[in-house]
Amino acid sequence: MDAFLQKLYETFIVDDRWKYLTEGLKTTLVITFFAVLLGMVIGFLVAVIRSTHDMTGKMKVLNFISKIYLTVIRGTPVMVQLLIIYYVIFSSVRIDKTFVGILAFGINSGAYVAEIVRSGIMSIDRGQFEAGASLGMNYPKTMLWIIMPQAFKTVLPALANECIVLLKETSVAGYIALEDLTKGGDIIRSVTYEAFLPLIAVALIYLIMVVGLSTLVGKLERRLKRSDRG
Repeated sequence: MDAFLQKLYETFIVDDRWKYLTEGLKTTLVITFFAVLLGMVIGFLVAVIRSTHDMTGKMKVLNFISKIYLTVIRGTPVMVQLLIIYYVIFSSVRIDKTFVGILAFGINSGAYVAEIVRSGIMSIDRGQFEAGASLGMNYPKTMLWIIMPQAFKTVLPALANECIVLLKETSVAGYIALEDLTKGGDIIRSVTYEAFLPLIAVALIYLIMVVGLSTLVGKLERRLKRSDRG
């Protein structure tokens, strides 16, 4: 026991090495939060474009662009997308790595959010559009005030799960030398030559966050089910 405590002391306490984890955690949470917002905006826009095309045949050019976006983003690894954005697109300019992470993960998440939301929109009975028309609403107003609220409620648990997936995916941010949570653990490992404790600490922190978010998603799903029955 004393030897284990000594290992803990040498790994995390000496030279305040625990700060690599706390600072890395802050970076991870910042990237996740803003990437989720960006992904939601992109995802909802693409979902509306694609569902509008499916139902009305309009927006052909935008739908074509959206399909290319979905094919490319969903067909390539997020790590490769991150490297391309940092080392290719922004290779000639000085740019904040956190911003690059937000951009890369937000664009990636947007593709999955788009398909989630589109499935929710397409699940709504088309009679709802007729109901909107009977109230004097045009297509955009019907989509905004009648269809989207119902679709959002339907796909909310799936969107929450996408947030959890995004949180875990940010662990590859260290490939552009961004000091996120995983990179913080790796820095401690490189200094102490002790891999077990820092990497286990990183894994536990991710596990705690994911379990916490999963619990919240579970509560959300149960509340939605109760409101549907009510």
